Amino acid sequence: MATKLWEKSTQVNAKIEAFTVGSDRELDVFLAKYDVLGSMAHIRMLQSVGLLQPEELKFLLAGLKEIYELSQNGEFLIESGVEDVHSQVELMLTRKLGDMGKKIHSGRSRNDQILLDLKLFARAEIEKTVESVTGLFDVLISQSNRYKDILLPGYTHLQVAMPSSFGLWFGAYAESLADDLQLLLSAWKITNRNPLGSAAGYGSSFPLNRQLTTELLGFDSMNYNVVYAQMGRGKMERTVANALASVAATVSKLAFDACLFTSQNFAFIRLPDEFTTGSSIMPHKKNPDVFELTRAKCNKLQSLPQQIMLITNNLPSGYFRDLQIIKEVFIPAFGELTDCLEMTAMMMAQVEVNTKILDDSRYDYLFSVEEVNRLTLSGVPFRDAYKQVGIEIEAGNFNPNKKINHTHQGSIGNLCNNEICEYKNNILKQFSFEKVKIAESELLK
Repeated sequence: MATKLWEKSTQVNAKIEAFTVGSDRELDVFLAKYDVLGSMAHIRMLQSVGLLQPEELKFLLAGLKEIYELSQNGEFLIESGVEDVHSQVELMLTRKLGDMGKKIHSGRSRNDQILLDLKLFARAEIEKTVESVTGLFDVLISQSNRYKDILLPGYTHLQVAMPSSFGLWFGAYAESLADDLQLLLSAWKITNRNPLGSAAGYGSSFPLNRQLTTELLGFDSMNYNVVYAQMGRGKMERTVANALASVAATVSKLAFDACLFTSQNFAFIRLPDEFTTGSSIMPHKKNPDVFELTRAKCNKLQSLPQQIMLITNNLPSGYFRDLQIIKEVFIPAFGELTDCLEMTAMMMAQVEVNTKILDDSRYDYLFSVEEVNRLTLSGVPFRDAYKQVGIEIEAGNFNPNKKINHTHQGSIGNLCNNEICEYKNNILKQFSFEKVKIAESELLK
């Protein structure tokens, strides 16, 4: 059985160990490559301040690169009896290099190691999420432009209200995603700050060069105050979770619309048969299960910030084991959201639109406001025009003029999709993804 990094002469009770380790061995596998990158930066810094010899650095970097390759290939495992990813990496180095492997922990604590690992993991996953959000955005804008002249009913209180269009419907969700990208950018900026060197939350008497590790890992800056760096555990995850929840809220609402609009009572859109599922008893059924599952998954993701908040609620400054539990809800969230985004993009790209919806007389009253506005423009006071049209509707004499002319920004006739794309592109430019890629590539040379 492997020895704990903190173990002295007393061996911990087996049940206590199982309870305190929890799911770390399974979840920490996702963090392995980031733990190695952090260690690479840390030992380069240690050598620069004289705590490692150049020859030691050479051997340690070579050993870490081997472990990195294992993590990239899915071959990295945390052994039974080893608590976490940090312990496993150090154990593997020590087996290979002897006491030299033990030197990588100088000036570090597992506290700032896990802070760093989670930040490196989160910023990589944020980049993937941004890519998936952008993919769905592009599909929605394309469909908005394609169907910009096809009208459909707009609703308030789920009652027929005013004319809308597929251009507006698709485009509305695209712009919502652009705002979600703004929140992801804020989460990225808070995530992309270096906690390494804060150790257990109170710094170190070693002459650490925290600016060097900040540059080596491609961070925008460091978390300067070592106590605050530790306080960032949970705060970073909650901030990122809020951004993920915002994306999930957009996708959930879109999924609900799609479920509604594919039903026979609406029949506004139709999914290809291969995108639907059937019933074991009703041979005619074509169910939008993907959208239903997407709605449920995204609604679950919207609870993530609250889960993290309740785990961390009322904790004072300093490290507490409570924080370990956050990983259980935080790490899987990215994959769940990405799956939903990719499935929604695929469905939205293939959806078939009903181009004749408003031929149905049940939607005639959509045009009541258009008639009120037409009378007002001809000189009738608005309140009188409203009353006149209302009386016609009550008497059953309302005959709609279905030609509409909306010209203001963001309306049926002026979608502003180019402006929405520009807004999105300006947000994307502010992510420093390329800087991070260059830094990580340099570390691995």
